[in-house]
Amino acid sequence: MRHLGDCGPNWATESSSNSQELTLKKSWKMYTSHEDIGYDFEDDPKDKKTLKPHPNIDSGWAWMVVLSSFFVHILIMGSQMALGVLNVEWLEEFHQSRGLTAWVSSLSMGITLIVGPFIGLFINTCGCRRTAIIGGLVNSLGWVLSAYAANVHYLFITFGVTAGFGSGMAYLPAVVMVGRYFQKRRALAQGLSTTGTGFGTFLMTVLLKYLCAEYGWRNAMFIQGAVSLNLCVCGALMRPLSPGKDPNDPGGKDPRVVLAHSPGSRSSGPLGGAGEKGGGPGNEETGGDAPARASQEKAGHRQTTCAFGVLKTAGRLTVRVRKGFRDWYSGYFGAASLFTNRMFVAFIFWALFAYSSFVIPFIHLPEIVNLYNLSEQNDVFPLTSIIAIVHIFAKVILGVVADLPCISVWNVFLMANFTLVLSIFILPLMHTYAGLAVICALIGFSSGYFSLMPVVTEDLVGIEHLANAYGIIICANGISALLGPPFAGWIYDITEKYDFSFYICGLLYMVGILFLLVQPCIQMIEQSRKKYMDGAHV
Repeated sequence: MRHLGDCGPNWATESSSNSQELTLKKSWKMYTSHEDIGYDFEDDPKDKKTLKPHPNIDSGWAWMVVLSSFFVHILIMGSQMALGVLNVEWLEEFHQSRGLTAWVSSLSMGITLIVGPFIGLFINTCGCRRTAIIGGLVNSLGWVLSAYAANVHYLFITFGVTAGFGSGMAYLPAVVMVGRYFQKRRALAQGLSTTGTGFGTFLMTVLLKYLCAEYGWRNAMFIQGAVSLNLCVCGALMRPLSPGKDPNDPGGKDPRVVLAHSPGSRSSGPLGGAGEKGGGPGNEETGGDAPARASQEKAGHRQTTCAFGVLKTAGRLTVRVRKGFRDWYSGYFGAASLFTNRMFVAFIFWALFAYSSFVIPFIHLPEIVNLYNLSEQNDVFPLTSIIAIVHIFAKVILGVVADLPCISVWNVFLMANFTLVLSIFILPLMHTYAGLAVICALIGFSSGYFSLMPVVTEDLVGIEHLANAYGIIICANGISALLGPPFAGWIYDITEKYDFSFYICGLLYMVGILFLLVQPCIQMIEQSRKKYMDGAHV
């Protein structure tokens, strides 16, 4: 017994030091940066920090995020692809030129993509969930305000700018969150979520046609504004990936609980009651002012707690805004700027040329069908529908293929791009419905590479920079979507042939692909030169 008593103090000292070390580890674990998102730090007996994958990575809630992103694509991209229904109504209502009226839908689509870099600032500051919810509210507001439009110029502001900006705020978080929740099945997850664009094109076209026929276009836009509020529900499903707080950690306790048990406060709980009862007869208060004094103390305690909570919230918000802006600024203009990544810069130039080449067939195909007297066959099964249907399945198929361990995502991406360019060059040479249908199927399949764009972007810059980087990429796509169709129309006005529009856009697309091939070619040349020099020295 004496031996055990002698060892008691040493055992207490070691236990105290171990508990302090464990507390420090837990505190450090709680305040890890967002770059460690998706992993938990596991304490090791040898004091080594090991990474354990988050349980929701590639499973669990990850598929709910995919479902949320799927519905975001339906509500945003599907609605914008179906704006042709409203465009007809606006032409009849306002009696403006087709070119001026078409700018309403072009502005909405363009701003949705162009605001990508600025939405990255919101994501860095507020997170994906809050950004998507705010975007749903702004988008809905744009639809509702557009129902009261008195002219086309009013629609430029309410629908083109307001609804477009809200769409951008909901769209980018939907793509980024899927990238954060998946590692092994990234391409498949992005493919499944982006198929919402194809489904939305069909669903929203039918919905808008029905609403316009039954209630008129103004009430249709009002109802669509209510439907767009579902974007807030989708945003609420974008639960952030972060390790939970330890309930045994003092830093995770509610400040109100700490204040309630602080030495200077009186509590009505069991401890407080025991203290008052143990104070002796001299401390008993029998005067009539005791209830008044107790109520004053409670009111003062409540005011102190509220003031403390407001100050704490304001401080956290200030720190979050500063940190978000600092991360956003350093990502674009700092020493570690994304623009110092030469491969990513080449990817931006590719995006400037790529999107217009995908949009142009949708614009000119109906006119080509009329030119070749194929309207009857096209009415039975439209060529644009062939592109849309194959495009849906292609996103899933290319995603599954790109996730195979033996296949590189980059190679699948490049092969799809080459196939799309070849299809654009061949399309003007087809003069029969069967030939055009085959080429349209190729265009729909090869354009499925759009689901791989977030995956390729993540491989180039890393998951921590995905929000800022993908914002730049979709901004380049937005510029291409705004300038591509007018450029093709300008070429037709000069040549009076649709063939040159496809040929010139195909050549521009080839220029974009060459930007992607420059850096790999340089690396191959440097590696071969290094091998040659090593062989010469030997």
